[in-house]
Amino acid sequence: MPEKRDINRRLKRLTVKFGDDTPLHVGFTGDISNTGIFLKTNKIYPLNTLLIIELHTPDNTIIEFQGKVMWGKTVPPGLAYTAKKVGMGIKIMKFLKGEEEYRRLVEISHH
Repeated sequence: MPEKRDINRRLKRLTVKFGDDTPLHVGFTGDISNTGIFLKTNKIYPLNTLLIIELHTPDNTIIEFQGKVMWGKTVPPGLAYTAKKVGMGIKIMKFLKGEEEYRRLVEISHH
């Protein structure tokens, strides 16, 4: 059983590259669901901005999708590491590649 718990923990913190045209910024997933992700980052885009999101899985697969910023929360730089839920809520609009892989990740992380 410990293996499954370990997998779940890792899946909640995937490296994410993102940007409005090109994925230039780096953040991490806080959680993932069928409809979107919580992206932990200090780089907050305006509401309704369409972003290109790349998720990097533990086995080095890259999942790419277009996502819309649904909400964002910032804090002063000195508090960024202690504050919870600093980042953006991203709604998945359409997958560019890796949709099946993403669905598998969501399934594994919610068991």
